[in-house]
Amino acid sequence: MKRLVIAIVGLFTALSFSSCGYNTMVSKDENVKGKWAQVENAYQRRADLIPNLVATVKGAAEHEEGTLTAVVEARAKATSVTVDPSNLSEEAIANYQQTQDALSQSIGRLLVSVEAYPDLKANSNFQELQVQLEGTENRISVERRSYNEAVQDYNTTVRSFPNNMMAGIFGFKPKGTFKAAEGADKAPTVEF
Repeated sequence: MKRLVIAIVGLFTALSFSSCGYNTMVSKDENVKGKWAQVENAYQRRADLIPNLVATVKGAAEHEEGTLTAVVEARAKATSVTVDPSNLSEEAIANYQQTQDALSQSIGRLLVSVEAYPDLKANSNFQELQVQLEGTENRISVERRSYNEAVQDYNTTVRSFPNNMMAGIFGFKPKGTFKAAEGADKAPTVEF
């Protein structure tokens, strides 16, 4: 009789843990970490392209040293900020996004300054780098969207009943998402 009770309790415990959502939460947490790695990969691609862009522009526009220096400094700052995949909090994501946005703004100023140099715009190396940067920015956008979707799925699982009780026991916490940059809701002014 004692063995039967132990077997029933063991079976009940095993079934309750298998249906508690723990494995689902682990799987979704790993998915979020994988998506975060892809976001970092896309930003790294951009950081790797920037020295080539700066070198190309520098060769044709020596007097734009201030703009070029700003891009190099923004790139250095952006590549120095990292986020631990196990701590994808709102604050960590916001800090990471802020440095990446500063780099985006520096690149934008550099591309605007190029308008004054027709010989540089005609340079095939510069045109290729511009295409690569545009493609990279598109990849970043896609990876950020994919990451946000994975976080939404994970956060929904972690915060839903009864998973929220098990998430608290096992230390699963909601993760942060990317948000639009300040002022992104206003259309940019284009001047010629």
